[in-house]
Amino acid sequence: MSTLQQKYAGVISAAQSSGITGLQVQEQDGILYISGNASSTAEKDAVWNALGAIDSTYSASDVNLNIKISGLTSGTALTVATEQSNLNLRNLPSTDADVIGKAAKGDTVTLIEQSSDDWWKVRTSDGKEGYAYARYLRV
Repeated sequence: MSTLQQKYAGVISAAQSSGITGLQVQEQDGILYISGNASSTAEKDAVWNALGAIDSTYSASDVNLNIKISGLTSGTALTVATEQSNLNLRNLPSTDADVIGKAAKGDTVTLIEQSSDDWWKVRTSDGKEGYAYARYLRV
């Protein structure tokens, strides 16, 4: 087992025990890639929570999670699940991108695409489209 796999053993274990299918763990150029498919946001969250226990800021550059939720298709209704604040919608999938809209906690938005593990493109009820941080969206 590599040093990176030892460092992120809890994340790998969470992925295995939460039921992630097609789980792949591979290392390339000093980055550990963990990918697979979850059947629910709860399964995906279990993996992210395990990462949060190791890196509370989720800013580690030596791990890349790509857990897609299977069966989630364009048009799926999602609920905004922020803790308190509004969810920012951005013009590009990055925290550096401009905020072009907001969705309130509890609002329903429509999935356009799972652009990446972190960012999903969504449409609000008033037709505004943008990228939202996937951790705050629930099926």
